Amino acid sequence: MADLSVERVDGVAVVRIERPPANALAPDLLAEGAELVERLRGELPDAVVITGSSGFFSGGVDLKLAPTLSLDEQRGLVAGINRLFCDWYGFPRPVVAAVNGHAVAGGLILALCADRRIGARGATYGLTEVRVGAPYPVAAMGVVRAELAPSSARELVLRGELIDGETALELGALDELLEPAAVEGRALDVARELAALPTATYEIVKEQLRGEALAAMRDRSESDPLVSGWLSDETVSR
Repeated sequence: MADLSVERVDGVAVVRIERPPANALAPDLLAEGAELVERLRGELPDAVVITGSSGFFSGGVDLKLAPTLSLDEQRGLVAGINRLFCDWYGFPRPVVAAVNGHAVAGGLILALCADRRIGARGATYGLTEVRVGAPYPVAAMGVVRAELAPSSARELVLRGELIDGETALELGALDELLEPAAVEGRALDVARELAALPTATYEIVKEQLRGEALAAMRDRSESDPLVSGWLSDETVSR
């Protein structure tokens, strides 16, 4: 069963994560996501909106599934996470995150990959990896460091606490905060605004802005130390 759906709205591709209950980043979703980005790179829509479903943007990696994975499967999971974040962070067209609900750990990092992030009041946010004993794959930490001010990254990464939307907005993890029902519509409006900018120039400027960080992520992903074993006994116990 597909975990992702795509709807076209006025030239904008709306990518919806539909993997209940929490839209977790499981291996099958990561593989489907890689195929989808490859397809969209060929089609080049005017812009992309990424959103979730059923009150969740994404809860990050499936923590019930992860401890059951073999070492080879862990390697595949880390590689899939790195590819997902690199793919969306470097996507040549405007990308807007309609963060319709809870966005935790890898779910929040997926939102950080976007060019603009519209969040929902009443949802919870956070980079909670340290609390569950899961170090960051290379691309995950690369996006965090590139998109958040050092003080905000330190607060979110090293404390690992869940925060509300107002705090996420204050720390720069979100650009706007609206009532949940208004999030997707606003994200589509922003996507259209960005799509109206000169296309070739937008792609070049985005590469100028993110290219150095993205190249470092891709280079280091090839030798990510986590592929030698991501989940320790401590992680499983947590």
